[in-house]
Amino acid sequence: MQSQSQSPAVEMSELFPYVQGPALRTSQAHDKALEVTWDNADTARYSYRWLRDHCACPECRHPMTRERLYKPLGDENFLNAHPEAAVEDGVLVLRWADGHESRFDAGWLHQRRPETHIDDGVPRAVAWPEGFTPAHVPHAEMMGGNQGRREWLTALLRDGLVLLDDGPRELEEVVRIAELFGPMRATNFGARFDVQSKPNPNNAAYTAIGLELHSDLPNWRHPPDIQLLYCLENEAEGGESLFADGFAVAEALRHEAPDVFLRLRDTPIDFRFQDEDSDIAVRAPVIDVDDTGRLREIRFNNWIRDTLRLPPEEADAWYEAYLIFWQRLREPRFRVDFALEPGQMVAFDNRRVLHGRGAFDPNTGRRHLQGTYLDIDHLESHLRVLARHASTAAPATPTTSTNETGVF
Repeated sequence: MQSQSQSPAVEMSELFPYVQGPALRTSQAHDKALEVTWDNADTARYSYRWLRDHCACPECRHPMTRERLYKPLGDENFLNAHPEAAVEDGVLVLRWADGHESRFDAGWLHQRRPETHIDDGVPRAVAWPEGFTPAHVPHAEMMGGNQGRREWLTALLRDGLVLLDDGPRELEEVVRIAELFGPMRATNFGARFDVQSKPNPNNAAYTAIGLELHSDLPNWRHPPDIQLLYCLENEAEGGESLFADGFAVAEALRHEAPDVFLRLRDTPIDFRFQDEDSDIAVRAPVIDVDDTGRLREIRFNNWIRDTLRLPPEEADAWYEAYLIFWQRLREPRFRVDFALEPGQMVAFDNRRVLHGRGAFDPNTGRRHLQGTYLDIDHLESHLRVLARHASTAAPATPTTSTNETGVF
């Protein structure tokens, strides 16, 4: 096995460390794929087309941008690719019919065996266990170095909810925090917004009434990913913050009431926000999954559900499923409640974790939060870079994919 500090045998136009891994021992040609064996007896098969497409030489990958230059459509030999293969000094060397030579690092190939998952530092979402309490990270640690920032990001992406403690009571601090990771996501409410009761509100958040658990802006084609809420003042009676793990509720329904899950997954409904300046609408289901059935997002906001355009029988069945989901959100096993303190910030995944607020009495004290949204891509990117730097001394090892309990 190569030393962790040793340079890779072949430059593969990849910044994430791939040096750690067993050396290649042999290669064996098959009709449409090449089988390789490493010193630890691991084996893998790679399509010849895949190998040609992933050549990382300077002709096929730009040496500065690391972007692909090779174009399969322009290669008349691509579909019938069948190179001569050899393992030379632990490196896989392929010589193609047109004379092109490709070289593959043993560690890079081992990381990319078809059945493996590369741990790039971004955690998978994990369901809240009963009695869950969110992680707390001190403001000074998050702002002061990579370790605190990595801890905060990991908790947010894993749990969908994290708290930042002991920050300054300063206007626009939420902006300073957000811009550590990327540009703020602007909506019809602006890029940064104030949450406080005000006259003539165009949103329930700007009143003192209690807010049922909901996701923000489900009427957008792509609702905001991450919401930051920074508490500047919270002296009023009431106004506790409420959160529920929407993914955990959906998964519970998938197993305990599959007909309810399927009804909310397979029935798109209309969401719409309208005021004097905006009319933003979309049609989408409450529960959305990807092609593998993995949960992708929850859209739940009773205020801005628009007209339910369903036949009577379907409408009645949908209402039954909707009320069951809503009631589950209120169950203690799926939710946490707490009061934000001045200088404290909560961050949560708006497309997974639903949030709400208890009613408060504005006559008993001031309550002022500032908020903004961020795209999750920026946070995942930031965490990958931090993990990449941390992995220089100890590169992450790829693992075989598993169905872990509580992992979405």
